[in-house]
Amino acid sequence: MSRLPFELLLALRYLRPKRTFVSVITLISIVGVMLGVAVLIIVISVMTGFDRQLRDRILGFKSHLTIQSDGPMPDYASKLAQVSLHTSVKSASPYVLGQVMVKTQPAAGGSRTAAPYVRGIDTKREAGANMLLTNIVDGTNDLRGRGVLVGRAFAKVMRLQVGDTLAIYSIRDLEKMEASVKRGREKGEVDEGYLPTDFEVRGIFEVGYYEFDSAFIVTSLVNAQDLFDLGDAAGGLLVMLHDAGEVAKVRNELEQKLGPGTFISTWEEENSGILEALVVEKNVMFYLLFFIMIVAAFGITSALITFVVQKTREIGILKALGASNSQIVWIFLSQSLLVGVLGVAAGLGLGLLAVHYRNEFLFFMRSVTGWELFPAQIYNFSELPALVVRSDLTLICGGSLVICLLAGLLPAWNAGRLKPVEALRHE
Repeated sequence: MSRLPFELLLALRYLRPKRTFVSVITLISIVGVMLGVAVLIIVISVMTGFDRQLRDRILGFKSHLTIQSDGPMPDYASKLAQVSLHTSVKSASPYVLGQVMVKTQPAAGGSRTAAPYVRGIDTKREAGANMLLTNIVDGTNDLRGRGVLVGRAFAKVMRLQVGDTLAIYSIRDLEKMEASVKRGREKGEVDEGYLPTDFEVRGIFEVGYYEFDSAFIVTSLVNAQDLFDLGDAAGGLLVMLHDAGEVAKVRNELEQKLGPGTFISTWEEENSGILEALVVEKNVMFYLLFFIMIVAAFGITSALITFVVQKTREIGILKALGASNSQIVWIFLSQSLLVGVLGVAAGLGLGLLAVHYRNEFLFFMRSVTGWELFPAQIYNFSELPALVVRSDLTLICGGSLVICLLAGLLPAWNAGRLKPVEALRHE
């Protein structure tokens, strides 16, 4: 004797493959659930991978916390000492940030101009603040003297190579030139000329985020202080933590410690636009793709409706033998649940397999068709990122099973409402 409940036993017996139209519909329903679950796992895993890599690349250039004041920070050394004593702080370093105008000085051909941001860093401390100095793709990270690092995208647009000279006009230089022009017009004198500061391109960096690679120049803290006429002051402090999840807590503690006049922002606040957009896109894709499961659920519903009609006589006999309405309902609910379990299990395996071999598939498609689905020059990814999160798998598989179970609720409820006399009379 089987120890299985007779409802589940009958459901398994009815689901045995037979050469009938209902068996074909059931098979299609299982395949539909499988494809829906697999597509959801693939898309959500890839988008989660994009999100993780984007966050890592942002932190490759920025810090967890940025500490600023109303203006330049002349007492940054004392604040740096206070911040470094916090147990959650991994490293802290001063920085200077400002916009300049630059002009290339090629040996041949016309020069090019741009208005990037100059970031001055303390090279001794910056190595612990982020990964900027380790992401050099050409040249070195030597910033001694008049040395600068430029982003790869910026170097490409400006046609710069390691060893080239770059003329930088600071805000101070532009203000002096403007004042000179006004004096010359008022007195009828010849305008004074102001030469820019020449820097040598020592290295080219690439952090993988186009905004940083195309719009920033990096130099030493001393050079940046001189460009923006800050003396011994800094623009603020960059702080890296041992745990990025503690940014809110550490910010509140540092604000109380440093006192009024100090403003602390987190890396998530500074990049909230792109991060929130990615989260919204992921949620929208999740909801849209979940409709695939609803479509597959209609297949389960249609199969059970057909099955209930075919088994009307058997339902009447079971009711006449004493089967309750709930037992009849559970026979057909068990069928929809079994279809869901088979489809979800197959979809889970297919989805995880596709995620694991995603790059091999893309390389194969590129070699066969010559068409690149994710161009590296657009997405800045040499390989398609993906990250499988257990909570996402639980939500996808659990939600799919619930939808499959609900799909069989209406046909099962109608089967349970059949009266024995009417069911047998129908035959």
